Amino acid sequence: RAKTTETRDERARAPIDRIARETTPPTPERAREREREREMLRRAAVIGTTRGVGASAISATVAAAVSGLRYTTTSSATSASAAVDAVKTSTRNVQQFKIYRWDPDVGGAPTYKTYDVDTNDCGPMMLDVLFKIKDEQDQTLSFRRSCREGICGSCAMNINGTNGLACLSKVDKSTSGAQTIAPLPHMFVVRDLVVDMANFYAQYKSIEPYLKLKDDTKKDGLERYQSKEDRAKLDGLYECILCACCSTSCPSYWWNSDKYLGPAVLLQAYRWIIDSRDEFTKERLDKVNDAFKLYRCHTIMNCSKVCPKGLNPAKQIAKIKAMV
Repeated sequence: RAKTTETRDERARAPIDRIARETTPPTPERAREREREREMLRRAAVIGTTRGVGASAISATVAAAVSGLRYTTTSSATSASAAVDAVKTSTRNVQQFKIYRWDPDVGGAPTYKTYDVDTNDCGPMMLDVLFKIKDEQDQTLSFRRSCREGICGSCAMNINGTNGLACLSKVDKSTSGAQTIAPLPHMFVVRDLVVDMANFYAQYKSIEPYLKLKDDTKKDGLERYQSKEDRAKLDGLYECILCACCSTSCPSYWWNSDKYLGPAVLLQAYRWIIDSRDEFTKERLDKVNDAFKLYRCHTIMNCSKVCPKGLNPAKQIAKIKAMV
């Protein structure tokens, strides 16, 4: 007799199908009870397969729960829940996360606090880990977040020594050591992972990041035309989300943040300098042509390495230098 090959999902579903093959006509109450049993067992199978548990292990776990379900109603939900819990327990992956903590109301030196988190029981990103810690272990933990999709730039922080967005930084589930989360470097800390962005935004405001026209009257009542070629020049510039990951990774910005505009702001400045619709190109170049504002950039390239949007601020700064 030829052997048949069963897929992992088919073997995992075998105990569920066995319930479906019961021949005793069920009462309405028993029918509802069976449907609840099937749902719990399906959950057990899905949890196991999505987390990499072998099909035989799932089948054995589910079968153990099914064995007491055929003609009993009092222990049905308990046994099915036990199957789900057994699969969850067998796939736990507890990892340590060291998080920077400082409370201005308490004062004192900042510290790192270690939290144990089952990374198989939360989302895949560092932001999910922070949410899990805040929801289940320490509600005093403070951090910024908003869109969760790498668009707003709110959750910028230093993760395992590299600046990035917590919502786009995946948890390394294979590492055995503690993973570190700290605020953006060389910034004044408001609390925990929240930094003071006032100076950064003031610098951004100083470059006047908006279209400036010498004659604001619309020609023939139409919008200001921009060719496809001129529009293409803005690619790699307008995508900046002002998360400050690049600026706070730059040693020149660390030591001269009061005078040097930094990679993010200079990239934004170039975005308006190169815009064909803007009529203040010369004035904009004169404004950034300064020994500290522009020429503190020494092409270290940290900014281009850490940008979560894949932009290249160092290249745009070099273009500004070539234009002044």
